[in-house]
Amino acid sequence: MPYVNIKITNEGATKQQKSELVAGVTELLSKLPGKNPATTVVVIDEVETDNWGIGGELVTERRKRGS
Repeated sequence: MPYVNIKITNEGATKQQKSELVAGVTELLSKLPGKNPATTVVVIDEVETDNWGIGGELVTERRKRGS
């Protein structure tokens, strides 16, 4: 049973976009390694930009600077 955990910032991905992401990942796993789509689990975690760091800096601060 494949388990895929996708983490994205919570900056406005729509329900439709998330649905397409789940469907696309499930399809990819069924094609490449031949995993059963009925048992493939995909979880999307949306993370506050204050809880996500890149290069020693919070994403919130990077975005303020325009990086």
